Amino acid sequence: MTATVFLGGGRITSALVAGLRLAGYARPIVVHDRHPRKLQQLKRQYGVTAEPDLQRAVAQAGLLVVAVRPDSVGALLQQVGQLRRSLPAVSLAAGIPLSRLHARLGPAVHWARAMPSPVCRTARGLTAVTFDRGFPAASKRMVRRLFARLGQVIEIPESRFDAFTVTYSSSHGYHALAALAGAAQRLGLDRRSALTAAAHALGDGVVTWREGKIPLHRLLHEAATPGGVAATVMSAMDEAGYGRIVERALRKGIAHARRMT
Repeated sequence: MTATVFLGGGRITSALVAGLRLAGYARPIVVHDRHPRKLQQLKRQYGVTAEPDLQRAVAQAGLLVVAVRPDSVGALLQQVGQLRRSLPAVSLAAGIPLSRLHARLGPAVHWARAMPSPVCRTARGLTAVTFDRGFPAASKRMVRRLFARLGQVIEIPESRFDAFTVTYSSSHGYHALAALAGAAQRLGLDRRSALTAAAHALGDGVVTWREGKIPLHRLLHEAATPGGVAATVMSAMDEAGYGRIVERALRKGIAHARRMT
């Protein structure tokens, strides 16, 4: 059986492999990385095949997943060289368009892009995918099934990938949790109570929206009685430019992703 081969053994590979093992993924998993310590840790934790030789790793691939930093993709693929056999490859690198990947590895390789969340390690992740023209239908199904084991999968046009990249990160939730809990502590709550209250406000509210199928505007109306405390807090945040701050931050993220390539 051919393997799913990850080129790069960093944090996102660790999260994906953890989620795949949790989901009972049966296909062999091979990981290549230039750092032996990373390979041994992945082998010890998840039972992957650690392959320090790049060419031997690629030779085993039925699906190739490029999981290195955007500024390392070019050099890595140059080392791989031209491949003569048909092979689906998925790039996880932010900001690098399919047009830049087409010339790499040769015309037999079909490229897709995917943006998976580190939350995939719990099988509750979210992954956006997009495929180049001519990507074989059977290979599309294989890619979708791979990421579907890790959570929800959505296919979007590549033109929207950068906007998705700066929006979907679980870091937004962690950052908001830290900010809200920190503000509550400064108002007098102890750390544990502040984190519990903030986690409920953010996490349980989002779960209610996702699972209850109630429109967001109705939930906002229900949670913030006009003239009440919650409505006053939200109004103050809006007046301080909350929405504009978020948009400005996302735009900076998009600009940074494009500079990295």
